[in-house]
Amino acid sequence: MAENQNPEENYSGKNIQVLEGLEAVRKRPAMYIGDISVKGLHHLINETVDNSIDEAMAGFCTEIEVTINKDNSVTVQDNGRGIPVDEQPKLHKSALEVVMTILHAGGKFNKSSYKVSGGLHGVGVSCVNALSSHMTSQVFRDGKIYQQEYEEGKALYPVKVVATTDLRGTRQQF
Repeated sequence: MAENQNPEENYSGKNIQVLEGLEAVRKRPAMYIGDISVKGLHHLINETVDNSIDEAMAGFCTEIEVTINKDNSVTVQDNGRGIPVDEQPKLHKSALEVVMTILHAGGKFNKSSYKVSGGLHGVGVSCVNALSSHMTSQVFRDGKIYQQEYEEGKALYPVKVVATTDLRGTRQQF
């Protein structure tokens, strides 16, 4: 080994990497979903469905529909309360954008929103978003359809109202 090539001697603070936000998920997906094969894809679908199941277990959802689309994307839609879209006070962004783009953000950390819940608690749907080339979130609340689209976990535009509706719930397509 050449002089100054001893890994033990050259290991210092400059060797420590800090990955911010969803970049960590994209760099090391298996750490979050266990596998990057078909099993990993199933895990992404399960994480998305788990959010709908949590709404059902909390008594707010009676229907969950999972569709594999012709373009091989997956759509999960429920008739629950819909992810909140109002401003998250700490970050001054829509709660939908916070949940979709920031790890460890969600309504499952306190026991007031969900008494019981599954999934990865704050990393599930943001991991799905990070590992999707494109994702569209639609929330049906207050007679409106709120929408935000993402590419590789990054919001393409702020949450916006795209239509009116009688539906309630959330639709995730990735």
